[in-house]
Amino acid sequence: MSSLNVAQTLLASVAVIAAPVAAQVQPAAPHKEDEAIVVTAPYVAELDLLAGKSVVSGEKLQRDVRAQIGDSLTSLPGVSATSFTPGASRPVLRGFQGERVRVLTDGIGSIDVSNTSADHAVTIDPLTAERIEVLRGPAVLLFGSQATGGVVNVIDHRIPRRIPREGYHVDLIGGLGSAADERSIGAALDLRLADNLVVHVDGSYRKSDDLRTGGHILSRALRAEQLAIAEEELEEGHPDEAAEALELAAMRGKLPNSATEQKSGGMGLSYIGDKLTLGVSIGRFESDYGVPMRPGGLHHGEEEGGEEGHGAEAVTIGLKQTKYDLRGDYRFDGGFFDRATLRVGAADYKHTEFEGAEIGTVFKSNGTEGRFELSQRERSGWRGASGVQMFRRELEAIGEEAFVPPNRSSQFGLFTVQEFAIGKIGAEAAARYERTEQRDRANDITRRYDTFSAAIGGFVEPASRVKAGVNLSRTVRAPSAEELFSNGPHIATQAFELGDPDLKTEKALGGEAYVRVERDAFSASATLFTTRFDDFIYQDETGEERDELPVFQYFQRDARFSGIELEASARLFEAGGFKFVADGVADYVRATLKGGGPVPRIPPLRLLGGLEAQSDRLDGRVEVEWVDKQDRTASFETATDGFTLVNASLAWRPWGKRQETAIVLSANNIFDVEARRHASFTKDFVPLAGRDIRLSARVSF
Repeated sequence: MSSLNVAQTLLASVAVIAAPVAAQVQPAAPHKEDEAIVVTAPYVAELDLLAGKSVVSGEKLQRDVRAQIGDSLTSLPGVSATSFTPGASRPVLRGFQGERVRVLTDGIGSIDVSNTSADHAVTIDPLTAERIEVLRGPAVLLFGSQATGGVVNVIDHRIPRRIPREGYHVDLIGGLGSAADERSIGAALDLRLADNLVVHVDGSYRKSDDLRTGGHILSRALRAEQLAIAEEELEEGHPDEAAEALELAAMRGKLPNSATEQKSGGMGLSYIGDKLTLGVSIGRFESDYGVPMRPGGLHHGEEEGGEEGHGAEAVTIGLKQTKYDLRGDYRFDGGFFDRATLRVGAADYKHTEFEGAEIGTVFKSNGTEGRFELSQRERSGWRGASGVQMFRRELEAIGEEAFVPPNRSSQFGLFTVQEFAIGKIGAEAAARYERTEQRDRANDITRRYDTFSAAIGGFVEPASRVKAGVNLSRTVRAPSAEELFSNGPHIATQAFELGDPDLKTEKALGGEAYVRVERDAFSASATLFTTRFDDFIYQDETGEERDELPVFQYFQRDARFSGIELEASARLFEAGGFKFVADGVADYVRATLKGGGPVPRIPPLRLLGGLEAQSDRLDGRVEVEWVDKQDRTASFETATDGFTLVNASLAWRPWGKRQETAIVLSANNIFDVEARRHASFTKDFVPLAGRDIRLSARVSF
């Protein structure tokens, strides 16, 4: 999509929301900075029944933020990360990743290609996020039936939502990290131009060198493989090759080719009236990062004549995206509907995969996503929202190792969510219809799917501030373009990937039961969930090789995912002006293919507990995270050892909690242990960071 077409799309969207209400709108008292902020779909912002929602903001976000959004959320229940490389990491929710997790900015998709492969970065900079929401459960039907695992929604203020009380508002943030010699800085300015007009400007920069890890670079399985290679090379009279294999097996310290450099910037303009809020923005995201390759690839990938095969050159990715956004919101004076909301996003995306100095593969993507939503005014305990959503993406991969042909994905959806509550009982229901079309433009293959998904739930409050409920859902997901049409070598995953144009829709029947307790000094929640899939889409080895790579093809088989999420916090006592609080998180997922063994890359059991001392100006925290080994593996996976991380942090607020200024000093993985995420494609040769001392400062005025 050209910039002209993008501009035309945004102008047309402005007309859609502005035309019906223009005659009614008069400049009026603007929303002040301390008024309620509307995020995502307005109804979801208030919803706490159908949706299980976790929010990361403030000092917790400042302490946990990393270059990629996946690695910034792993302290939440049920959340892991793909951790492919420090420059590319997506969230894993309840064991689901890729197509089954939607990553949004203010309710609209990131419109990148991070869902097509784990080595592709998410084009969202968590450094400038105001907060990050994680939605699970049936309410994700508002954002797409493909989000079986859940939705991650990043809230920024690139399109201003409020008028600064003093006429301007400034946010400054900077940080240092020792594990990768990381340095980062970001700034944002909101400036009042007129009574109802606010302009926003922001920018950020982050750079890190190769990551220093704890323990060995290679996992136990890969070290054994390299030792066997060394023995074989010695027997064949190749001492140099044997020495190289021994060196790989002994590698510790810095992870080669893991450096990153990331830049982002943007500006927005909003009209903020009493009834109508309308704003636009433009943003730019650039990232250059290394993609570590599996050691030993040269030994197994040498071609006849001595030429090196796949994996011979270090792979780096250079990524650029320009994104255009529009948001409109109109509040009605009376009648059945309370609010109308419009969101539109359009993006031009390109990334180049370099093999050494040579260009390997180029990915180009142009996409547009929009949603229009009407929220109902509450009447006698009944409220709800309904709307329409559309998405269109053109994707082209150019190069000898392009694993997916040029394709076009388009989707149209209608959705509604309704809730009815009387006293201490209530019921909820959600439904979504989608029309999805996937087209392989190179081979002129088109697949169309009509799907209907629905959810229903009920809750009861047996005591004050205690809620228990059950949700049931039936969702239907259309296959993605990659699942249908892939046909080529994918060097990042070191596999030759094959799609299946005859894949059927993936159907899921899910249920969850939850209990939530809120007390003055104690809160806790527990959720049990299970999802049974008919025709679950997954990749598996075929036993064949093409281009010296193992062939992985998409298949369908019934499957079941089940798990538990626990979260609790308790105020223990007060002493010396501090409140002492203990908190904990536990999560576990078990996923099995019917007649096919475990689903690959499922996170193991995890327990996280912390003790925190809190005061107006100073907080101190110590936490321990224990992750079990994962030996329920697919046939092509290796087991992953468990690990225990010990972290500590101090947060100082010079002016107390009344002002958003904080300096945070944290020490992560204090004992420098070797740790790997089983959900990662690259976990056998890309461990997590070793000891990492971090210092960050955020100033707001």
